[in-house]
Amino acid sequence: MLSSLPTLAGIPATEVAFLAVSLLLAGCVTGLLAGVFGVGGGAVVVPVLYELFRVTGVPEEPRMPLVVGTSLAIIIPTSIRSFNAHRAKGAVDMTILKQWAVPVVLGVAGGSVIARFAPADLFKGVFVFVAGISAFRLLAGRDSWKIADTMPGRAIMTVYGFVIGILSALMGIGGGQLSNLFMTFYGRPIHQAIATSSGLGILISIPGALGYIYAGWPEAARYPDVTLLQFPLAVGYISLLGFILFIPTSIWTAPIGARLAHRLSKRRLEVAFGIFLLIVCARFVASFIVPGG
Repeated sequence: MLSSLPTLAGIPATEVAFLAVSLLLAGCVTGLLAGVFGVGGGAVVVPVLYELFRVTGVPEEPRMPLVVGTSLAIIIPTSIRSFNAHRAKGAVDMTILKQWAVPVVLGVAGGSVIARFAPADLFKGVFVFVAGISAFRLLAGRDSWKIADTMPGRAIMTVYGFVIGILSALMGIGGGQLSNLFMTFYGRPIHQAIATSSGLGILISIPGALGYIYAGWPEAARYPDVTLLQFPLAVGYISLLGFILFIPTSIWTAPIGARLAHRLSKRRLEVAFGIFLLIVCARFVASFIVPGG
């Protein structure tokens, strides 16, 4: 019987082992996909964690914010590593980062407050909206689309930085998709846009993770009878197990995905990632229709 099995802090060892193996495998899949598509991981971590937490029985209402908060925590070390590498090569535009620093952090703080009171469907809706726009641009393949040849003034930069912060906090991403889109529309080369956006990951993920701890702190008390599988050692809206176990395997498989990516043309990768985002959007839209899905 289950009660006769070895336990860890009163939790059956089978549950601990099942969740640990599931998270390690999910980390492998995330790293592989992130390496293939050349993204920081948030756009991949969120749908992968959502499916895993659904299978392991995380209650529907806190599932999406738990996914988003855990994703933001997972992004922290990868963002720091990426930013240091890009900065060492002199590719980061620190002027833009300084302009965005305060409004982005304020936006993240606002998103964290929203996360404490928002329904689960809001998180999915934001993800579908932003990912859908990104998918459209990727599939259209129009790198020549521009609004202007120079970056806008401080007022517009401040507003956009605030919007990036809010949307990223509600999506569980490091802001790269949004800032890359913005900077390339204003004439910045894609490589500089990617390098500068890596700094946003730090500005978003650290305060975002802290904000989701705050947002979800009273949540577990509403579900006193759940098992480890249903609330995987969560601190607020962050799964510590997810954070600890996701990172090693995703780092291990990301280079494998990157090697696969080099066998494909840039256009094929754009189409592949665009289709992937559309599939994720369709999955979340379907969850609006099917309760608990």
